Amino acid sequence: MANSKAAKTDVQTHKQVSVAEFFEKNRHLLGFNNPAKSLLTSVKEAVDNSLDACEENGILPSITIQLSEIKAGRFKMIVEDNGPGIPKKHLLSAFGKLLYGSKFQTNGGKQGRGQQGIGISSVILYGQLTTGKPAVLISKTKKDDQAHMYVMHIDVKKNEPEIVSDEPFDWSDKPCGIRVAVEMEAKYVEHKQSVLEYIKQTAIVNPHAEITYISPSGDRLDFPRVTDKLPVKSRLIKPHPKGVELGVFKRMLKATSARTIKSFFTKEFDKVGGGTANEIITIANSSIEDGNKTLPEAKRLKLIDGKFSPKYITPDQVEALLLGMQNAKVSRPSLDCLSPIGGGLLRKSLESEFDLDFVHTITRSATVYRGNPFQIEVGIGYGGELDVDGAIKLIRFANKVPLLYQEGACALTQSIKKNNWKPYGLSQSSGSFPTGPAVIVIHMASVWVPFTSESKEAVSGYPEITKEVKLAIQECARSLQRFIGRKRRSEIEAKKREIFKAYSKEVAQAVTSLNEADAYKLTKDQIEKKSLDTLKKLNKIAESMYSTGADIEALEETVEVLEEQEEKAAKQEVEEKQLESEREEEEELMEEEK
Repeated sequence: MANSKAAKTDVQTHKQVSVAEFFEKNRHLLGFNNPAKSLLTSVKEAVDNSLDACEENGILPSITIQLSEIKAGRFKMIVEDNGPGIPKKHLLSAFGKLLYGSKFQTNGGKQGRGQQGIGISSVILYGQLTTGKPAVLISKTKKDDQAHMYVMHIDVKKNEPEIVSDEPFDWSDKPCGIRVAVEMEAKYVEHKQSVLEYIKQTAIVNPHAEITYISPSGDRLDFPRVTDKLPVKSRLIKPHPKGVELGVFKRMLKATSARTIKSFFTKEFDKVGGGTANEIITIANSSIEDGNKTLPEAKRLKLIDGKFSPKYITPDQVEALLLGMQNAKVSRPSLDCLSPIGGGLLRKSLESEFDLDFVHTITRSATVYRGNPFQIEVGIGYGGELDVDGAIKLIRFANKVPLLYQEGACALTQSIKKNNWKPYGLSQSSGSFPTGPAVIVIHMASVWVPFTSESKEAVSGYPEITKEVKLAIQECARSLQRFIGRKRRSEIEAKKREIFKAYSKEVAQAVTSLNEADAYKLTKDQIEKKSLDTLKKLNKIAESMYSTGADIEALEETVEVLEEQEEKAAKQEVEEKQLESEREEEEELMEEEK
C-alpha cells in the first residue's frame, strides 16, 4: 500500500515543460546573465533580425537603435528597420514563440546570423519576466495599405504568442519595415562590452548597412554605409554526406520521397551523383561481406542493391551505408551557401573606423569541418592612433555578428595567442596577446558556426577551423612584418641623415684643412687618409648614438671631449717630436766637438 502511494506521488511530480518555460528559468544560456549583458544581447538579437531580413529581400539596411532610461535599472529598447516587414500570420509566431523560424537546418542550409529561432522571442520573454510589460510590434509590408501595431506577450506554459491589442498604425512615411519596442531590466555601460562597441563592430563587417544609434543621454551617432553594394546572397544547399550522423541519416531515409537508395543519395545530398552513389553502396556491401564472414548463414545481412527502397533498409544496413558515405570520395560541398565580407570591403571598413598606417586583409578559400562549409577572413591594421604599449585589439565575428563575450573560451582568440608574433615585429609574452599598435579582425562565415553555447559568444576549436585561422593570421602577419621592416629601415636612414647633417661642420672643417696654404705638399694618399679618418669619425658618432639611444644634442658634449682629447694627443705628439729632434741635434754637436 505504501509503495502504491509512493508510485502515485512520483507520477504526479513528473510533467512536461515548454521550451519557453525552460529558457525562462535558464535565461543565462541565451546571454541574459546580468542587466548589462542582457541589454547588449537584446540589441544584438533585434539588429541581427533586421540585417538578415533586409539582405534576404535585396534591401540596403537602414536601422535605428534607440535606448531610453525609464527609471533606475529599467530601460526601453526600440529597434526600427526598413526591411520587408512580416505578415501577421507569421509575425506573432516569429516574435512570440521560441524555436520558431526559417533559419534552422539539421544539415546543409546557408549562412545566416540566426540559427535556432530563439533570438528575438527570448528578448520579449526576458522583458516580460523582468518588468511584466508586453512588447510592442509595428509591421508593414509593401502590400499593406496601413501598418499594424501589436501589443503582445508570450504564454510561457504553451510557448505561444498572446495578443493584448491589435490596431492600425499611421506609418505613411515608411513603405515597409518593422519596429520592436521592449521594456526590460537593464544596465547601461560604456566599455569594451557595451552596446556602442557592438554597433561599431557591426558597422565594420556590414559595410552595406546604415546604422543610427541614439543613446540614453540623447546623443545621436550615425554610421553611414561604406558601399551601396549588397553582399553576395547565400544559397541554400543540401546536406553533405561527410557531415551527416546516424540518427539524422535514419530520419532522412524515412522522410525521403525517393523510390530507390541510389536516387535517395543523388536527390537528398550535395555533390552526390550516380557514380558516387554507386561507390557508397559498394563500400557498404564490402563492410557487410566482411561482417558476414564471422556470422552463421541464418544471421548474415543481405547485400544492398541500389534499386532497394529506402523504407525497407534494416538498421544494420543503415550503419553500413553511413560507413560508405564517410569513406567514399565525395567532392567538397557547394560554396555558394557562404557570403563572406570580402577583403576590399573589410579594408575599407577598418580604414573608416580606425586611423591606420597599414592595413592588410585576406579571405581564405572555403573549406569544410564535419561536412559544413566555412570560410575564414582576417584583417590586420597597424599604427596610427592605436595604443603602442598595450595589448593588440582583437575583434571577433561569426557570420558578420560581433562576439563580445567569452573571449578566452573562443578558438579564434586562442589562435592569436598561440601564434609567435615576435618574428613579425610585435612583442609577446608566452601564451598571451601580442602588444603593439595593432588591431586584428577575424571573421568566420559558415552554414553552421559551432558555438560553445546557445548564447553564441565563442567558437569551438575544431582542428579544421583553427588550422584555417592560423594560416590566415600568418599570411597577414607576413605582410605586416614587411611593412614594419620597411618602416624601421626608413627611420634608420632618416636618423643617419640627421646625424650627418648635424655634423656637416666637421666635414667642412676637414675639407678646409685640405685647402690650407701647405695643402699642395700633401700627397694623394695623405688626402685620402684624411678624408677616410673624417668618415670614420662620423660613423663612430652614428654608431654611438644607436648603441646608447642618445640623441644628437646629448652627444654634443661627448664629441667636444673627444676633440679636446685628440687635440691634446696631437700637441703632445708634436712636442715629443720636437724634443726628439733637439736631442738628435745635441748628439750631432757633441760628435762634431769630439
